[in-house]
Amino acid sequence: MPIAFNASFALLGARFDYPDILRQPTAEVLERFRRGGTTLVLVWWGFVLTAVLFAPLVVLLSAAIADADSTLLSIATTVGVLAAVVQFLGLIRWPFLVPYLAREAEAAAPGSARQESIDIVFQSFNRYLGVGVGEHLGYAFTGAWSVLAGIALSQTDFVPAWVGVPGIVIGAGLLLCSLEFVGRHEATGWGFAGTLTPIAYVLWSIWLVIAGISLIA
Repeated sequence: MPIAFNASFALLGARFDYPDILRQPTAEVLERFRRGGTTLVLVWWGFVLTAVLFAPLVVLLSAAIADADSTLLSIATTVGVLAAVVQFLGLIRWPFLVPYLAREAEAAAPGSARQESIDIVFQSFNRYLGVGVGEHLGYAFTGAWSVLAGIALSQTDFVPAWVGVPGIVIGAGLLLCSLEFVGRHEATGWGFAGTLTPIAYVLWSIWLVIAGISLIA
């Protein structure tokens, strides 16, 4: 899952300049998306599926370390599945809603009421599903799961106790990242959290790979 996640993210960065493209005007974002064609839509679809894959990952991990505290594992599993759900909801607009908006934007006359409506719809979904659901709740639940899973991994006999420690630290970082657009930072974002997020997710992916290899070994 972390390998598929990073591969998809890298492809989106190369083909769509994601996530930096989101700082550009709506018209430019939709034009770049339209130029990406079916290939870009499929890459987005694949990226969405990595969020779906996170749900079985958390369930299987809890089953693999069943000797850890049962209550802790139950909470971790629930939180992890919620993380997968909100990440899915935050991303699913890209392969289904955004292609439609991109087609409509191409047909709309410049400066028309229809073009303004497309801008409002795109930005509204971006703030609600992208920032609110996908990023804020997604980072928060993923961070919370990472902390809980890290504690559980430190309790199990199936992996060395140190394997859980990075999850606790990285999870706390993701919880901090979830506050990027909260409170007084709502309009433009908290710069520190924005800088920390990609670093935290790279470290999170490496930790998942290490944890997986440790369980297999």
